Amino acid sequence: MKNTALSEKHIALGAKMVPFAGYNMPVSYEGVNAEHEVVRNAVGVFDVSHMGEFLLTGENALALIQKVTTNDASTLTIGRAQYSCLPNGSGGIVDDLIIYRMKENQYLLVVNASNIEKDWNWISSHNDLGVEMKNLSDAYSLLAIQGPKAVEAMQSLTSIDLSSISYYHFEVADFAGIEHVIISATGYTGSGGFEIYVKNEDANQVWDKVFEAGEAFGIKPIGLAARDTLRLEMGFCLYGNDIDDTTSPLEAGLGWITKFTKDFTDSEFLKNQKETGVTRKLVAFEMVDRGIPRHDYPILDAQGTVIGKVTSGTMSPSMKIAIGMGYVTTSHATADSEVYIEIREKGVKAKVVKLPFYKK
Repeated sequence: MKNTALSEKHIALGAKMVPFAGYNMPVSYEGVNAEHEVVRNAVGVFDVSHMGEFLLTGENALALIQKVTTNDASTLTIGRAQYSCLPNGSGGIVDDLIIYRMKENQYLLVVNASNIEKDWNWISSHNDLGVEMKNLSDAYSLLAIQGPKAVEAMQSLTSIDLSSISYYHFEVADFAGIEHVIISATGYTGSGGFEIYVKNEDANQVWDKVFEAGEAFGIKPIGLAARDTLRLEMGFCLYGNDIDDTTSPLEAGLGWITKFTKDFTDSEFLKNQKETGVTRKLVAFEMVDRGIPRHDYPILDAQGTVIGKVTSGTMSPSMKIAIGMGYVTTSHATADSEVYIEIREKGVKAKVVKLPFYKK
């Protein structure tokens, strides 16, 4: 079991630690609902140092990224980031990721913790272009400082104007006394804030200064359980739940990151799928009757026929209603469609809704 550079901090703070993607990670501190509300209303800090980082450098770096990802990375200027995914050669998804354009011929790819080796091998297998690849995953820590007070709370730690960094843009600047820190206006919560990339040896200093600066704003450490409820309220996909090697980006509602203005792995397959139409779609639903949907629960139609299954589900801390996502046959995928979730061998009524669940 690997530790992050900050594991000792979490243990000292009394966090409940669990194994996650091969790492010893904090799942909660004072409870998921309380932590969730901190991020929605103030500012919270997640240690997500288990995520993977690959640095691609060379004149063909963009060509390699264009070949292995669905989105069009040629639109990226230096200082911009892009959400994308890696198709797997048979219509599914190897992983979803964020691509940062660092320099003219240099890109940083940030991938999911559980897929680091798999993604590295997949991208490497397509690198016949002489692109220099470095796996920086074990050298860097990542803090997600999220919430509506993040800008105000963190401004004293840097000489740049944090409010000027637009969503999915980033700066490389001083932060918490450390030079050359990536300060990215990205996150997985839907409540604004930043993701901060620092070297492992600087992580403890940055953590301490972040909490010092944020004290007046009610800053708190947040665990992975609240990260999951926050992302689900926004309808953000979680790899291994809502998307995987068996789901296509078009089925998952990721057509907006699937660009047919270029050729890429599976582009012909996905173009045909777009033209002929998918047979199932990832939908969001709210429970009408009482019951909490959980991963893999069957989704039924009014006659009790199985039409799909739940991929993510929870009781929404912000809205106080049970919500979920899951794949259903296309005929049941329109908003307001009535579906039933099989909970304890009984069909419990739900309705399909448009995302996000949580509206600010």
